[in-house]
Amino acid sequence: MPGSCHDVTCLRQSSLWKRMHSQQQHLLFDRGQYLLGDSGHTSGERLVAAFRNAGGDKEKTDFNTCIAHVRIANEHCIGILKSRWHSLKEVQTQLKNRAENQYLVRWVRCCILLHNFLNRRKDDWTEADGPIELEVESEVQIPAPPRPPLDERAMIARGLRRRLEVQSECLAYMCNVNGTLIFQ
Repeated sequence: MPGSCHDVTCLRQSSLWKRMHSQQQHLLFDRGQYLLGDSGHTSGERLVAAFRNAGGDKEKTDFNTCIAHVRIANEHCIGILKSRWHSLKEVQTQLKNRAENQYLVRWVRCCILLHNFLNRRKDDWTEADGPIELEVESEVQIPAPPRPPLDERAMIARGLRRRLEVQSECLAYMCNVNGTLIFQ
């Protein structure tokens, strides 16, 4: 997808989305696992979104704050990747076609895989240190199953229930014994 596409559009066009709404979603998520999304997303069974308008509701505001802390950690993770892999900082490619997009996705994936590999070895190597030789297994391709038709209203209702469950769990976690918030 071109960079001008909204995150929601990209997600809904992805194989992840198709797998999340297939009979094989158990291969992606263990019980109780889900993705967090910003307020632009719609909550579902496997995607919990922030509230669009907290409207002064303290519990909704606290929940959105909790999600914001997770998103900040994600931004820090991207910063760490860019500090190790300088080529990610300098990506100045206009994606003109599908092949260029796939090339860029593979490049980022390789950087992430190498980063994880080096972290497991407790190695502080960076791209500036010079070449590294690794044997990497080829990626296994899982064909996406046919997507069954979904009842949109039922899906939204399940998503809203799921978000309330996660909100309740999150708020319970955030409060210490005295009832004050851990994150502020």
